[in-house]
Order: sequence, then structure tokens, then C-alpha cells
Amino acid sequence: MKFTKIIATLAIAGLVLVSCKKEEDKNLANIKSVATAPKEHKAIAAENVQTASFKIEGMTCAMGCAKTIEKELADLDGVEKATVDFDKKTATVVFDKTVQNQDNFTKVVQATGDGKTYKVLNTKS
Repeated sequence: MKFTKIIATLAIAGLVLVSCKKEEDKNLANIKSVATAPKEHKAIAAENVQTASFKIEGMTCAMGCAKTIEKELADLDGVEKATVDFDKKTATVVFDKTVQNQDNFTKVVQATGDGKTYKVLNTKS
């Protein structure tokens, strides 16, 4: 009787592990497809195009810090292009001035860290 219970328990545990793995794989595939889907940018009317440049203090690496901030800025609505130069500690954002503003960029940069890691300085439009 003990042997039958052990076999039944192992069988149930195996089914649970296998079925959970398949569900996890489906969720992971959905996340990856959403994350890798290119963001479509709406065309910005020429009279609404504005460029903002600013310094970012607190970045410690090009791939982790700079690229993450660049992606966060580029993913904002109304942003046509965002570039972050780690070596110069600068960011340049081309955006629709009717949709975005410098305050939003500052908030996004600071929120990318813990609110204290990155500081935005010398804003120029």
C-alpha cells in the first residue's frame, strides 16, 4: 500500500511539474514577443519637432545604464529618437512638443534608477 501511494505521489508531482513548465514557456514566449516587437512611431509634424539635450550623472556603464535609459526614453509616446552617450554623459531626445516635455524626460531618467541614482542636469532645448 505504501508503495502505491509513493508511485501515485510521484506521478502527480511529475504531472504538475510538466504542466507548469509548459504554461511558463507559453507566458515567456508572449513576454518575449511583446518585448521584441518594434515600437511604431507616429510621424511628427515639422512644426512640432523639438530636440532636448541634457547631461545625466550617475551612469556607471554603457550597456546597463546608458542603453536602459535610452530605451526607456525612446519608448515614450511622442519620442521620435533618443540617444544616450555614456562617454559624454549626455542624452539627446527628438520629440513631439505637443506630446512630451523635458519634465517627463527627467522623471523617466530618474525612475529608471531608484530615484537617486541618476540626476538630469543642464537641460537644453
